[in-house]
Amino acid sequence: MSSRETAAARAWLEEGEQVPSCPLRTAASVVYTREGEDGLETFLTYRPTPASPLGRVGFPGGVVEPRDGEPIGWYGPTPEQWAQKFGGEDLSLARGAVVAAIRESFEEIGILLAGPDQLATVEHNEASETMASREAVAGQELSFADHLRRGGLKLRTDLLKPLGRWQSPDFSHRRFDTHYFAAAVPVGQRARLLGSKGVWGRWVSARALMRDPESTALGEEIETPETRGQRVADLVTPGCLCLLESLSRCETTVAFLTRKRPVRVKKAELVRAEGGLFLEFTPPPDFSRAREKGA
Repeated sequence: MSSRETAAARAWLEEGEQVPSCPLRTAASVVYTREGEDGLETFLTYRPTPASPLGRVGFPGGVVEPRDGEPIGWYGPTPEQWAQKFGGEDLSLARGAVVAAIRESFEEIGILLAGPDQLATVEHNEASETMASREAVAGQELSFADHLRRGGLKLRTDLLKPLGRWQSPDFSHRRFDTHYFAAAVPVGQRARLLGSKGVWGRWVSARALMRDPESTALGEEIETPETRGQRVADLVTPGCLCLLESLSRCETTVAFLTRKRPVRVKKAELVRAEGGLFLEFTPPPDFSRAREKGA
């Protein structure tokens, strides 16, 4: 855990009640995948906000915003079906997570899972006017729904695959219920960081990261005071780390996207060990079998 998390955990334990410190906020993140020379690659970005639900380094995504509830064009699984996919959760929360996942991907790296009909997607997403629209949506000068309407586009929710939900530990000062999705980048689109906020982001081999989890090379490459000297596990959330492990054991994007997996709510628990505090995650019973199959 980071020094910030350790301080929060100690304060929470000293209070003695050991109840959640605050309500959960819904967040969403998309794991984009492609084949690389060293196994599957995924796009990671650096997040300058200390309290981001996705960690210092993570997959594109963010928190559900009020405007994500606006009426929006939609192809693919319905909000009701998404609520069922995520374990029968509240309809509005599931809908918000889907919209936020696609909106945040568009803002953060320019990938837009939307199209003029249920078979097509947007191409050529690197034009200057696209960056201007991304900046306007990110700055809340333009709603995401309005941007789609201007282009005659609707969301392609069928391009998203549910991976799971990870909730922040009870001691956290800001707690999130992060919905993870997986997707492939549509043909003709390329990831490009948002001009005003992008610091670092690139395609990274999940296998290379997991081959040497003690390495600080990624933190040194990002080259910020918060990342220098930090291991991968220090930079990402437990949910992100588990997904990177899963990616590292899979050979193809098709295999990763088509694998049937139950969507569970997971949360790392606070434990005391050897005089210190640690976060521990107990894998579900079928996790080891999935790992043996390369999931």
